[in-house]
Amino acid sequence: MFYLFPEQAVCYLLLIDQINLLPQLFGQITIPQAVGDELGASESLAILQSWIAQPPAWLEIQSVTTELDEVLQELDLGEHEAIALAQQLEAELILLDDRAARRVAAERGLLVTGVLGILDQAATRGLIDFPTAIDRLRQTTFWTSSSLIESLLERHRPGRP
Repeated sequence: MFYLFPEQAVCYLLLIDQINLLPQLFGQITIPQAVGDELGASESLAILQSWIAQPPAWLEIQSVTTELDEVLQELDLGEHEAIALAQQLEAELILLDDRAARRVAAERGLLVTGVLGILDQAATRGLIDFPTAIDRLRQTTFWTSSSLIESLLERHRPGRP
């Protein structure tokens, strides 16, 4: 089983202190080398640089060995390498929040989720308090439609069956 995650997803999960949801939900996680490089770049947040400097045992960084096609090259480097590596490894899931990257991944038959999907799944399994995680996510630069967040909040409202 391989699960692929680009830099933005790792960033938001680190910022809201929920990065350990990844191994809890999926076990081993694989990221492409470009994502590792982006996380460790001098212009990245210190929390990202620190985390990738000593990656957890559940994280594997792999290089893409397939040639990247024209469509992928139109995406951010981390996203296009994540999609290419997901195809190369026949990954079960790829986490993407960028709309264009999600579309390309879905067109290639990849199962896609986003940060909200991870939080939703974790809340469903009782691993997190969803409203608290959303409050913390809203304090970052993460953006999505308010109607999507509201529908997820309603789903995880305390006392709801």
